[in-house]
Amino acid sequence: MRPSFLAAAAAALALLAQPAFAGETAWQEVAPGVNLRLISTGQIKPNGKMLLGLEIDMPVTTKTYWRVPGETGLPTELDFSTSPAVIDHQILWPYPTLSSQGGYSDYVYYGPTVLPIEVTLSPGATHAEMAAVLGICSDICVPAQARFSLALADPTPDQANGLRLRQAVAMAPIDWDEDTQPIGEVVYDAQSGMLEVPVSDAALDPNSLIAATASGQPLFGAPQKSPEPNLVLIPVLGDDGETDLANQPVELTFMTEMGAFEINRSVAVSPAD
Repeated sequence: MRPSFLAAAAAALALLAQPAFAGETAWQEVAPGVNLRLISTGQIKPNGKMLLGLEIDMPVTTKTYWRVPGETGLPTELDFSTSPAVIDHQILWPYPTLSSQGGYSDYVYYGPTVLPIEVTLSPGATHAEMAAVLGICSDICVPAQARFSLALADPTPDQANGLRLRQAVAMAPIDWDEDTQPIGEVVYDAQSGMLEVPVSDAALDPNSLIAATASGQPLFGAPQKSPEPNLVLIPVLGDDGETDLANQPVELTFMTEMGAFEINRSVAVSPAD
């Protein structure tokens, strides 16, 4: 059965501001057995950038969602609007897991998770205020909410939090910058409702391929084997035969033995028969 988010839970999870601590805030319980806090490296770089992290402590059977949640998930939303010190922010999304339950596909994180957040700060910034809303799912799914206040620059940076953040960043895909390209021209076959992705590098795990557009629409499913060698098929979910992907950019994320990478391709469309 498709999970349903409980609207009543949103009202029950009030946004509670917590006092600031060096390198981390206090934990906030947002669902049974699920706690959130905001952590930092405690170091502001000369260019004004700093690494924060939304740390999620939850059971290994509980999940939250990637930047493209999938068919049933809720997107994670971070709000720094009450924090003038934060000029800009970007979540550095670690590589996710594909969850296929009840016939639906979602991209998720299970168990303890850190979402790294790179922020750009105004000169002299001392504190950051952040509100977070994210989907949390176990037996039921709820939109968990929390608000944090965190001291920034720390004369004695928290090494443990810095390690957690570096480990999470290491799982975030980076741009492929080798001359040899592991993925060729991506073609959308309207008749089959599939992306055809040619893979030419043995280091790329075909089963790890994730396709996504910047908007998250349309949604793409799990990679499938093709009868043709070195070709991976990725279904367009909910495709009614009228999906227009011609010349649309698509991001392809994948794992190798060297870690996670991403490549952008403009989608070609196969001629109609």
